[in-house]
Amino acid sequence: MTHKLVLFDLDGTLLDTLDDLSEAVNYALAMRGFPNHTRDEYMKMVGHGVRNLVKQALPEEVQGDDALVDAALADFKGYYTAHIDIHTHPYPGMQELVNTLHRNGVFLAIASNKFQEGTEYLVRKFFPGVPFVSILGNRPGFPLKPDPEIVGEVLRKAGVRPEEAILVGDSPTDMKTAANGGIDAIAVSWGYRPMREYPDLTVVDSAEELKNRL
Repeated sequence: MTHKLVLFDLDGTLLDTLDDLSEAVNYALAMRGFPNHTRDEYMKMVGHGVRNLVKQALPEEVQGDDALVDAALADFKGYYTAHIDIHTHPYPGMQELVNTLHRNGVFLAIASNKFQEGTEYLVRKFFPGVPFVSILGNRPGFPLKPDPEIVGEVLRKAGVRPEEAILVGDSPTDMKTAANGGIDAIAVSWGYRPMREYPDLTVVDSAEELKNRL
């Protein structure tokens, strides 16, 4: 079946953003004299919003201090906003895939847990000229994935039935989002989670393979 609507996760699916995220969190930690983490350690923390990322990176004994978490988050956001695209880059073939889908008349949307301003900036920078139906990140008053609201919002805006839509992501959270929203899902193998550990999922290893399944 050819899907009429493709929802893409952003971090770990379309873009490798981990080095810029890691540097920004480490900056906020270093300001407070806390130890830094490696890229591999951050790979296990991302995907649930930046406040959760910063909180997990803090020493366990201070994670319950909401004022400290908020202060560290503010410093993270300040640094990250100024350095958001230093190392960030698209995964091989993904820019071409998005443009091909657009030319073929497929509706496209972004469904991310990254804060809204950062999501919009990176999508506009790396996918210029693509008229996404929606670019949805972490917005005040709206639930994060895997809540199905983000799926429902995009479906309503595109005027597409659930059976005509599919979500592409790199994490169990993405797969749960699709299931909760009643749409199909495909996992990519190049992101931040080892998706081949889940035998019931359809997992692809390249943009070309993904194109053939959409």
